[in-house]
Amino acid sequence: REWYGYHFPELIKIVPENSMYCRVAKFIGNRRELSEESLEGLEEIVMDSAKAQAILEASRSSMGMDISPLDLINIESFSRRVISLSDYRKGLQEYLRSKMSQVAPSLSALIGEVVGARLISHAGSLTNLAKYPASTVQILGAEKALFRALKTRGNTPKYGLIFHSTFIGRAAAKNKGRISRYLANKCTIASRIDCFSEVPTSVFGDKLREQVEERLAFYETGEPPRKNLEVMKEAVVE
Repeated sequence: REWYGYHFPELIKIVPENSMYCRVAKFIGNRRELSEESLEGLEEIVMDSAKAQAILEASRSSMGMDISPLDLINIESFSRRVISLSDYRKGLQEYLRSKMSQVAPSLSALIGEVVGARLISHAGSLTNLAKYPASTVQILGAEKALFRALKTRGNTPKYGLIFHSTFIGRAAAKNKGRISRYLANKCTIASRIDCFSEVPTSVFGDKLREQVEERLAFYETGEPPRKNLEVMKEAVVE
């Protein structure tokens, strides 16, 4: 973006998304060669005719400097690398999503595929994760901070890998520790259901997620959440 920005600085504002920016930059090349004929190709990349028109107009009145053919060749090959990497990343995400929905559907539904996969990876296996108590799951990934705190008699960490879930980010600063403990409890339940259930299902994970949402609302509004027994009975019926 920085390199191509010297030639066509206005493009960054029109196309802020990185992988799309690379595709557009690779397609345009030298902005002086951009014409009405290129509009159709631009539309295909940005999926928006107004945006394609804006790029065309910006290229005509751009205040960027001229670019040498050698620089253009390098930018094009660089863009190709970035595009292939972003496609590979999408493929990996799809693979992770499908694998997690088979291996740990409840944990995925509760905390998301990426964080769930990190927890399983850190524990070594789903069975290992299911054997851990909730207090261990809560600080998985923060072992260094834990041992440092024990050594110096400081405060022990409130969360490890589960910090990357959206729930902790949404909680107020004073409730972050409480919600991480509650979330670790639910993760432990979800991982045990996934590990020992005959048929993989995400129903329990969805219900556990609802409980965490209710607990977040309880911290903010004081509205009492449902009891675990009621929620689990509902899940069993479903």
